[in-house]
Amino acid sequence: QVQLVESGGGLVQAGGSLRLSCAASGRTFSNYFMGWFRQTPGKEREFVAAIRRSGSRTYYADSVKGRFTISRDNAKNTVTLQMNTLKPEDTAVYYCAAREWAGDPYRSGNYEYWGQGTQVTVSS
Repeated sequence: QVQLVESGGGLVQAGGSLRLSCAASGRTFSNYFMGWFRQTPGKEREFVAAIRRSGSRTYYADSVKGRFTISRDNAKNTVTLQMNTLKPEDTAVYYCAAREWAGDPYRSGNYEYWGQGTQVTVSS
């Protein structure tokens, strides 16, 4: 198993930036494909970004492309989501997720492990 702990959420004005981090422990971090998802009350969990085990390829939702950047440091067992030019519609609980096996990176059901989430609130 792998344990995931997110940090870095908070309140920011529209146009501002936040940096989310996810610290992993328990297993070899570089074995895991990592993703970020977000969720608002009453809605399904939504894909935000993902990154391959080596960091060689990244994936983004259209809504965040050009504003968010996902990266990972396999030596430090962390994955980071840099969020710039934030909009009120980015307000959500953000979750870090990990999966060991191949599959569609955009589907939340393909991820085996989840963090507890961190709240991001963007005021207008």
